[in-house]
Amino acid sequence: MLIFALLLQTAAHSPAVTPKSPGEIVAAAPASDWVDIKPDDLLVMQLAPDRDGQPRRVTIQLMAPPFSQPWIANIRTLAKAHWWDGTSVNRVQDNYVVQWGDATEKKPLPAGLLSTSEKGYVSDWRLDRSLRTSVVDLSTMSGLDEGPKQTDPYVAGGHTLHWKGWQLAAGAEQAWPTHCYGMIGVGRNLSPDAGNGAELYTVIGHAPRHLDRNIAVVGRVVEGIENLSSLPRGTGSLGFYEKPEQRVPIVSIRLASELPETERPHLQYLSTESGSFAAYANARANRKDAFFIVPAGGADICNVPVPIRRKP
Repeated sequence: MLIFALLLQTAAHSPAVTPKSPGEIVAAAPASDWVDIKPDDLLVMQLAPDRDGQPRRVTIQLMAPPFSQPWIANIRTLAKAHWWDGTSVNRVQDNYVVQWGDATEKKPLPAGLLSTSEKGYVSDWRLDRSLRTSVVDLSTMSGLDEGPKQTDPYVAGGHTLHWKGWQLAAGAEQAWPTHCYGMIGVGRNLSPDAGNGAELYTVIGHAPRHLDRNIAVVGRVVEGIENLSSLPRGTGSLGFYEKPEQRVPIVSIRLASELPETERPHLQYLSTESGSFAAYANARANRKDAFFIVPAGGADICNVPVPIRRKP
């Protein structure tokens, strides 16, 4: 009885262990859990300086194979041709998207652009076995509170997952990138047109997941999203700027691999195959750090963004 009483007394005086927040988990991730983003997979957009003369740079990571590769090949061709130089941001729709390209729609395109098809909006599980492995699946992730498994409301019987640093949704046979905040998509006309990659947009509001499988997703903003999301909203239909002087000039868009070494962004993402990411994703789904009272017991795919950092 004395030993039992001493154990109870010790437990009563032991300090409570506060669970780590997602940010603390990411900060503690070892260097081996971080993956370098290759310079050829980064686009650097330089906007005209703001009204205070401050530079505005936006860095975009291009989507990993097998997704959206014809459009991404075209984007690399357009960047190498300096096609976007002198174009502009033409549309800023509140809680939706920022869109850029040639407002006149008359600028000649460079040679060598690939044809695209809406069939490329998805990838077939059966054709790429690597999509079946090495994922963090929010529908089956261990550690979630008791209750129904997470499913994707945007596809019957679907689920969401993280794969090679990207947020995906999937059905029985296909997978596709999700329209989360900061993701980059390709503007297009009505089907069967699928766009060529010259007209791009990024999500700046609540995730418009209804666009999944309807538009090619080609990447995400990994630095400088504030230089797009803070722009004045367009007053025309769908947020387009009504006057040419309202448009925000694009000075240049370059592949990072074409920039001098001193000007390149050196970025890393937290490997979604790492233990650190699994702990981070679980913490996002079950916030138990000091501020939170009731853990949600689940997480939407867009509420588990992949951490990005500058390389130390």
